[in-house]
Amino acid sequence: MNMPTAPTDFNELVELDRRHVWHHLTHHKPLEEKDPLVITRGDGMRIWDQNGKEHLDAVSGAVWTVNLGYGQTRIADAVRDQLMEMCYFAGSAGNLPGIRYAERLTAKMPGLSRVYYCNSGTEANEKGFKMVRQIAAKDGGRKHKILYRDRDYHGSSIATLSACGQGERKAQYGPFVPGFVEVPHVSRYHSELGDDPDFGVKAAREIERIIEREDPDTVGSICLEPITAGGGAILPPEGYFETVQEICRKHGVLLHIDEVVCGIGRTGTWFGYQHYGIQPDIVTMAKGVASGYAAIAVTATTEDVFNRFKDDDDPMGYFRDISTFGGCAAGPAAALATMDIIEEQNLLENVTEMGEYMMEKLRGLQNKHEIIGDVRGKGLFAGIELVLDRKSRKPVHEGVPIRIAADCMDHGVVIGRTNRSITGGMNNVLLLSPALIAGQSEIDEIVEAVDAALGRVVM
Repeated sequence: MNMPTAPTDFNELVELDRRHVWHHLTHHKPLEEKDPLVITRGDGMRIWDQNGKEHLDAVSGAVWTVNLGYGQTRIADAVRDQLMEMCYFAGSAGNLPGIRYAERLTAKMPGLSRVYYCNSGTEANEKGFKMVRQIAAKDGGRKHKILYRDRDYHGSSIATLSACGQGERKAQYGPFVPGFVEVPHVSRYHSELGDDPDFGVKAAREIERIIEREDPDTVGSICLEPITAGGGAILPPEGYFETVQEICRKHGVLLHIDEVVCGIGRTGTWFGYQHYGIQPDIVTMAKGVASGYAAIAVTATTEDVFNRFKDDDDPMGYFRDISTFGGCAAGPAAALATMDIIEEQNLLENVTEMGEYMMEKLRGLQNKHEIIGDVRGKGLFAGIELVLDRKSRKPVHEGVPIRIAADCMDHGVVIGRTNRSITGGMNNVLLLSPALIAGQSEIDEIVEAVDAALGRVVM
């Protein structure tokens, strides 16, 4: 881990940031009057800003990525050594860490055998969509439609936004790519079926109704998050995924699971879908694959999907796709070191244990604060839904979680929230995703910060 260093005068760099850097998801007008946030250093689960202020990071780099914490010299050394040995060659050839990681990764995903490398979750999902479209084209073009779920998110490109169930995130970027069809969300908390024990099966059957409405001969795949992440940490109800898989098999629809957030240990298994006893055809992953130490994403498939691109008699039959930096060997080198650490430190077990502890503490907050309508999560991923009253379950204005997150930040803890993405005023969920290395003391600090913020912000 990194050792603390002497404070540095960052005033000039902050001003250069203000002049030249276009930040993600940020209104820049206020930055004319106040300094942008600059993170200068990280160690374990702690980060420091340009003023030397220390924060506990409860969201793993703000976007669920630095899953093993900051200052992991083992991963950094693996990247450095690989770059000096062989940094890059196009993905039309193999490289040693890429070969080794593909073998180790697929060993943890029974039924999947092929790994396609690229750069980001958006790109990984695009690859999955392109596979479906090319398979359809080889069969006459009919089975080209891709289903997606309300409140799920699959990326920031125009094609992945076409498969986005978050209306505010899509706003102003249309027109979108045709052939994408939405299916309903699975929020039991906001379901008209209430506490119906068959809610999961009925929600899945609604997908079948949509497939039949669209004509099964036109539907090629369905893309789902195992847990709806940025859309509010929504867990699938019992029986949902098993029924979805049954429906997919019945109608010849490929099951594409987007593990960009949940993959590589976030929920206590290597992949979120592994909690539900299903066998996907396509699995995509990115954020935690290398814990943020190198850019890497993966589209993994079954051998059956791969074999559909092996027609040597068709000069257009292979997967005609490229990802420039999918050929960078640093990504799989970092991913191998990440996997080593997770295994050697038994971090999947830690995620399960600390996740149960975190949920217990959050339920205590729910008992204390009437504004908390629901707490939910799996492993070290949790959502706290804020409501005006528990009877109506009407969401608070998004300004409330904004102020709560800001209060936590002011007091040295960085938490997440649904961020101007869901239509209908549903941006009302606080999100927690501490690193897989978190212990009880870090969980306590996070929960205490949220507790105090609720007391200060909520009247």
